[in-house]
Amino acid sequence: MRGSDERTGSLFSYVNLEARVRNDHPLRAIRLLVNETLAAMERDFEALYAGIGRPSTPPEKLLRAMLLQAIYSVRSERQLMERLEFDLLFRWFVGLGVDEPVWDHSTFSKNRDRLMEGAVAARFLTTLMAQPRVKRLLSSDHFSVDGTLVQAWASMKSFKPTQGPDDPAPPAGGRNPEMNFRGETRSNATHASSTDPDAKLYRKGPGMEARLAFLGHALMENHSGLLVDACLTPATGHAERIAALAMIEPHADRPVAVTLGADKGYDAADFVNELRTMNVRPHVAQNTTRHRGRSAIDRRTTRHLGYGASQRIRKRIEEAFGWMKTVGGMRRPMLRGIDRVGWAFTFAAAAFNLIRLPKLLKNAA
Repeated sequence: MRGSDERTGSLFSYVNLEARVRNDHPLRAIRLLVNETLAAMERDFEALYAGIGRPSTPPEKLLRAMLLQAIYSVRSERQLMERLEFDLLFRWFVGLGVDEPVWDHSTFSKNRDRLMEGAVAARFLTTLMAQPRVKRLLSSDHFSVDGTLVQAWASMKSFKPTQGPDDPAPPAGGRNPEMNFRGETRSNATHASSTDPDAKLYRKGPGMEARLAFLGHALMENHSGLLVDACLTPATGHAERIAALAMIEPHADRPVAVTLGADKGYDAADFVNELRTMNVRPHVAQNTTRHRGRSAIDRRTTRHLGYGASQRIRKRIEEAFGWMKTVGGMRRPMLRGIDRVGWAFTFAAAAFNLIRLPKLLKNAA
């Protein structure tokens, strides 16, 4: 029997969002972890808002919406608001009722900036990893560190001399004219981007293209493969090693030595000696090419079985960087300034952990 094509849009209907989301949906376990983390951050949120005045958008809902933006690769705040308008799953996760209006994208961006000023992303990552059932998954002995290139939201055409004329002539060809840089010497010492001055010209390797970028850094706990710390720095030749020392230092304050796995880029005598001073065993890959066979890592380190294990496991941090770039929107985030991009990078690291945690907690049960 053929069904009726009668339209029911004019009829009254009560939609229970909790019943619309199936019990085994992956977002249910993630939402539980998020709610527990946000509840533990109550005092942090109170410090960001005044005690009087008009109520603002709840920071808990803002952070849940931003997590959805990272998990589902939503490109912009405008698209996120459009998705919240019609997607019941998104409304359920954020905590919006069916009849509640969605924020304007500009209002959402302004409230998000307040969270960026409060360094909420780093606090969210720390609080998430400090939860008792999550902390049981982590060891305190073995870590890995690595860095990745985060391309800036700035064109190479914006990389202009800092000591140029006060009022340069406007280029012909409209708002996106053709430009030829052949034969021109450009460096961070003499040039800067007019759209994002924090971005630096950086070449990832010999013979590769130089780009305006930042360097993202992450510290991974080897047992679970979760990121326990993340930060963003200007793209310089020593940024990776400096960031690694800053991230491992809080975990090295213990009587028993910890290990730190890293790739060949960290094979420098100053870095290795500093780690040993901090009671950290440098499980760094030997770079015999750059040092002409004289690596800073000798047999007293490589002879241990743990060195080989660290070298195998440290590569798992690339999985986190791959997810953050392909899914989390960190390949070229639509943000400018090292503070904003750094906030988004740390928050994307927390989102990666949330994707992996439900399965890890289930296997540990």
